[in-house]
Order: sequence, then C-alpha cells, then structure tokens
Amino acid sequence: MRNRISMAILFVVGSAALLAQEARNPVPSLQKQASIQQEWLKERLEKVLPALMRGHGVDMWVVPMREYNEDPVFSSLVSATTFAARRRTIYVFFDRGYEKGIERLALGGSSQGGLYAAYRDTTLQNAELWGKEQWNLLKKVIDERNPESIAINISPTHAFSDGLSAGEWEQLQEVLGPEYLRKVVRAERLPLDFIALRVSGMMPVYEEMMKTVHAIISEAFSNEVIVPGKTRTEDVVWWMRQRTHELGFGTWFQPSVDIQRQGADLSRESNPVILRGDVLHCDYGLTLMRLHTDTQHMGYVLRQGEKGVPAGVLQALKNSNRLQDLVLENMRVGKTGNEILRNTLDQMKNEGIEGTVYSHPIGENGHGAGPLIGLWDRQQGVPGRGDVPVLANTWFSVELQASTAIPEWSGQKIRSAQEEDVEVTADGKIRWIYERQTDFHIVR
Repeated sequence: MRNRISMAILFVVGSAALLAQEARNPVPSLQKQASIQQEWLKERLEKVLPALMRGHGVDMWVVPMREYNEDPVFSSLVSATTFAARRRTIYVFFDRGYEKGIERLALGGSSQGGLYAAYRDTTLQNAELWGKEQWNLLKKVIDERNPESIAINISPTHAFSDGLSAGEWEQLQEVLGPEYLRKVVRAERLPLDFIALRVSGMMPVYEEMMKTVHAIISEAFSNEVIVPGKTRTEDVVWWMRQRTHELGFGTWFQPSVDIQRQGADLSRESNPVILRGDVLHCDYGLTLMRLHTDTQHMGYVLRQGEKGVPAGVLQALKNSNRLQDLVLENMRVGKTGNEILRNTLDQMKNEGIEGTVYSHPIGENGHGAGPLIGLWDRQQGVPGRGDVPVLANTWFSVELQASTAIPEWSGQKIRSAQEEDVEVTADGKIRWIYERQTDFHIVR
C-alpha cells in the first residue's frame, strides 16, 4: 500500500513547478483520491470503530443529522464522494458481538460504497408521517435490537462530540420514549477518538504533503519570490496561496507572513515591505483528501555583506528547537495534554528558556480532535480539552514559540515561532512526520 500510494502522488514543487504541471497533474486524479479514501474509510469502520465502541462500553451509537447541519463526525463516516447528509440521514451502529461484528445502518443516504446497509421500510411512508419516516424507522430499528446503551453526540466540552443539534435531540427524545431514554449515554470520547485515530494508509500521503509544505515555504522565503526593499509580506502570502492552488491542493486558512526588525515595532503594520536584516515568519497549511497540515517556519534576509545569519538570531531558532525537544520528550501515550504541558514548561524554565507551548492534534481537521497541549493564552492548562489522553496512531502539530534576547539587536527579543507535525506511532513512539526546521530559510 505504501509504495503504491507514494508512486501515485506526483507532487511537483520548486522553481520548475509550473513547467512540470503542464505535463502532468501534481496530485492523483480525483477518482484516484476517492478510491484511496474509500480504503481508509473501510479500515476505520471495520477495525477502528469496533474497538472504540467496545472500549467505551457502547452498545449502539446513533448519529442523526440534516443537510447543511452535519455532525462534525460526518466526514469521518462517509465516502469522499458524499458531501452532505441530504435531507436527513441517521447512521446507526450496533454491536452484535465479536462474531457478527458492528452492524452499520444508514437511514436515509446511501450505502457509502457498500460499507453500510441502506435501511428502508416503505410501509412507514404516507402523507401523515411526512417528515417522521426516518424517526419511525429508527424506533423500529431500536425496538428490534433492544440495546443496553445508546450513545449520542452531546458534549459541553468537545466540539467534535457535540454534533447532535437541539432540533434533532428533541425529536430523538420523542422517538426513544422513557424506556430508551434511560439507556442514553453521552460517550464523548467515541466520536472524539474516532476522528482522531489515523490508519496506516494515510501516512504516505501525509508525508508527501509535508514535503510539499517545506518546499513551498523554502521557495517563498528565497530570492525566487522576495526582492528586499520591494516585496511586501502580502505579496508572499498570495504567492503561497496561488502556488497551493496551482499544484492541486487546498488550504484551511489564509497563509500569513510577518516580520521582526531590529529597532522597530511592526505590530501595527499590516503589509510592510521586507527589508534586509528582517526576520521572517510564516504560518501555512495544505489540505488534500480531507487531511490537513499546519507549519510555521522562520526566515532571515541577509544584510549587505553578511554571509550568514547572525549568531544571536541563530540562537533564537535553537531555543525553539530545544523547546520542541522537550514537548516530544514529554509526549507519551496515556498522558493528558495538561500533564504534557505542565512537565514541558517546568523543564523549559529549568533550562532558562522563555517561551509558550500551544500544540494541538491534527489530521482530518487543522485543529483536530484530541488533547490540547496548552493554548497561547492558557499556559496553566485547558480544563476538559486538555484532560484527554494521547492515543497511539494519532498526529499532532507541535506549535510553540521561544523568545530570545539578541545581542546583535541590543538585547531586543526575537520570537521564534515554530510548528511541525508529528506522529504518535502504533507502538507509542513520537516521530517527525517529515522533518523539522533547524536552519533559517535565507533570502540573499
């Protein structure tokens, strides 16, 4: 699988990208992408979901939704060719035991390429039942199976687990009645973990996405794009956005480029001209096949006569690299985001580094499902969202910053903000999915 998918993805980057693009598509055809995603979905439904339902003690999981008000878990449950719930779709998952496995029913909607049983009952359709057919069908399904517990997606803590709208909940309560309402549980971790967990076939695609990210940033922070004294930060932003589009990718946020300058406060400058001696920073993310990346890198514009980055500026990057090390040292399967944050900040202070940590899961969402490891304005921990443990087979975006006083800048501080994506492997090891930045991108 790894070789087949990797060979299928002809990512084209660098200064010759546009010429190469004329000859071939830089990413697989949409049909090929959908085929690969269908393999991922099959594995998740057949292997990941049963283990989660049993691990969280869930007998039946009911996920109702309407078109344009889809549950956050929706895109994790359906094929790449399904874009909306269409009128109303109710997905029902029922554990029939280890031998028969998890039954997957779609009340409304399609079978998703044969992965669900598209459940219908024409006897329940008449004028008097208009708008209630699926609810009556759901009642029939529940009566026939008589589950011990019925999980629903309601959570005051996790957005990914809070997809049951008020209107759907009101109608669901009416359908369930007092007998089944007693069996309802809010299994917050079930949708959260299902969205968070990755399957192995995703990794070759994601690695190639990360290589593309690094190549695009490297070109953006070079003389190919930047002419010191002429190019503005927004010129670089739109170059990155355009190149993303030309190569066949999407993005889940507008890229950003900002600069730090000796002796200047540019916090109120929205689109400054890039000058020699400036420290550059970007925040950039790609999307492809419902996967998201999130990366922040640093760059430097050489002054006239400079042959390299000043030692003090280099130290700023080394400090943020060391902070990355500390986060990875403390990330362990079973540890909560708040525990990782607390231990990392303690070590950071002991080593004399000034910084903040605000890392997050990533995957099918840019700010993904799973434990938060701090927020930029919550360095004491995040109640609830930071109390979730790290799971194997998940991805994280290690996002942080270290502020360093620069001797060459008369003690003025540089904020080295970095972000790179890591994998928590099946055996609990932590690895950079591609690589991390350890040297500045240089504009000469």
